[in-house]
Amino acid sequence: MIGWGYFSAVSSLGVDDFWKSQIALIPVQLGAVIYFTYLRWYTHKSSGELNPKLKKLRKS
Repeated sequence: MIGWGYFSAVSSLGVDDFWKSQIALIPVQLGAVIYFTYLRWYTHKSSGELNPKLKKLRKS
């Protein structure tokens, strides 16, 4: 429902088609950045806790 409203609002903008496509992809890009940042943070956090030798290697 939210996606439908967002894409309806973007399609009614009075800008060039290129910029409409760029604006329409912003939520997808932000979602990917947030997902991969969280995934990287979570993976590094859990690997450091499970393997103390790996934690020592990162410090040096």
